[in-house]
Amino acid sequence: MEKHIEVERSIIKKYRKDIWKRFIAGINEYEMIKPDDCIAVCISGGKDSMLLAKCIQHLQKHSDFPFKAKYLVLDPGYSPENLNRIIENARLLDIPIEIRSADIFDYVADVENSPCYMCARMRRGHLYKNAKLLGCNKIALGHHFDDVIETVLLSMLYGAEIKTMMPKLHSTNFEGMELIRPLYMVKEADIIAWARYNGLEFLQCACKFTKETDFQSDIEMQSKRKEMKELISRFRRINSNIEMNIFRSVHNVNLETVIGYRKGDYKYNFLDDYDD
Repeated sequence: MEKHIEVERSIIKKYRKDIWKRFIAGINEYEMIKPDDCIAVCISGGKDSMLLAKCIQHLQKHSDFPFKAKYLVLDPGYSPENLNRIIENARLLDIPIEIRSADIFDYVADVENSPCYMCARMRRGHLYKNAKLLGCNKIALGHHFDDVIETVLLSMLYGAEIKTMMPKLHSTNFEGMELIRPLYMVKEADIIAWARYNGLEFLQCACKFTKETDFQSDIEMQSKRKEMKELISRFRRINSNIEMNIFRSVHNVNLETVIGYRKGDYKYNFLDDYDD
């Protein structure tokens, strides 16, 4: 049996409960894919985006309605070695990638503070732009369940606010475009297990720039993300339901017991109508 068939089969057989069903549940619960969508599946070369591509490929074969998918690799200035790794993995997994180049790494080399933040913003813009050129109305990113709950905890503990990573978003700069996160309910541990089971080796961080440079703000953010991962790991040992409770808490906000909230320019405080 060819490798790409084995890999795809493992998603719907061995990891049916932990990956495939959660992938489908996220798509259905948040209405991420609709008839006649054309989705640019954005591939960075890491485990998450490669799994996403295989899930989308399989879904296309069995969907109740037609939709299209393009597999977009944005090359922001990868080393030849890293770009070749992406190409070889795509060939191994039978993912028909389309590569588009952008000199993002070279540009952020001149950014004095937070090059990672600038790089992420620029990459998102280039992804939208190239997806639109390919005739797509949506881009799909590989963020997973752990990314979501880490974001919730980071916003509370370091941002003094409650917010989450949304399962889908309308683009504010590219009219008619939307971002979706189909792995929203898939846990990172299961993605790692899937990759190891199939003997697959993907890119970690392919940014040659940050390996050579010391930017305190970016290092601190990476450290905070790692801190959240460790905190969540401790939570799991205490109670296996805690991570899901964090996830569901932002689906079940009780406004009757919230001191204040904001939506756009509107700000509400419970004292506004306390005596009414």
